[in-house]
Amino acid sequence: MGKRFIVIFLLILWVNKLSAIESIEMTTDDFYVNSIGMEFVAIPAGSFLMGASEHDAEALDNEKPQHRVEISQPFSVSKHEVTQAQWEEVMGSNPFSMFPDNQTYNKPGMKERITHPSHPATVSWEDAQEFIHKLNEKEGHNRYRLPTEAEWEYMARAGTTTAYSFGDNANDLGQYAWYGEDFATGGTHPVGQKKPNSWGLYDIHGNAWEWVSDWYNDNYYKQSPSIDPQGPAEGTQKVVRSGSFHETSGSWRTSFRKSYAPNYRGISVGFRLVMIAE
Repeated sequence: MGKRFIVIFLLILWVNKLSAIESIEMTTDDFYVNSIGMEFVAIPAGSFLMGASEHDAEALDNEKPQHRVEISQPFSVSKHEVTQAQWEEVMGSNPFSMFPDNQTYNKPGMKERITHPSHPATVSWEDAQEFIHKLNEKEGHNRYRLPTEAEWEYMARAGTTTAYSFGDNANDLGQYAWYGEDFATGGTHPVGQKKPNSWGLYDIHGNAWEWVSDWYNDNYYKQSPSIDPQGPAEGTQKVVRSGSFHETSGSWRTSFRKSYAPNYRGISVGFRLVMIAE
């Protein structure tokens, strides 16, 4: 009887441990501010269900199948999308100086609405890589990079399994996201003005799309590794997540994924950084 009790007790502990990983709550005050004022939040290792459930009526095929992923190492991530002020401090010029012939940027009133230090720096994936290289060089290490797609969804979900980081009710989206605007009157907004997710990350839904490191493939989830997936080995387009301020984003659900060419420069595609441990 004694041995049986011990076995049952150990099984209960094991199940409770798995449940704790599924529902991690960020209680840490371990935040870091780098040399250009970017705030980073510590994200614990853990596992989660990536992608959309078969019961999600809005889900596209590229969000399926839902599959378990383990993030084996903790990391830190910027609390906000990289801003134009931060871009200028590292790169020496405003990101929109690269947009002289962009039709959307040159729409009436658009420059005035989106060219502000506190708004997201909206750049190409290739531009983001150059920023990362220069920031690493500036600080004398190689710790900054884009998140993988799996890391992005893990930190965006913040322990949830719902359609959004705040639940399933789309009517609450306006509390967390700038979304659903048009190009005639809309644009990006200052970062950090809406509610964060439960891990303290802002603009996870809306404002600007966010580049991740992975190449895009419609069917990648069917063969994705279960531990620290890095995306396909090659491709022609890169993944973006989060949705933007614009009504054509398609969806702002946490599992929604889309792609752009790595040299694409739009007024609604930005990024945030991961910082790995030394």
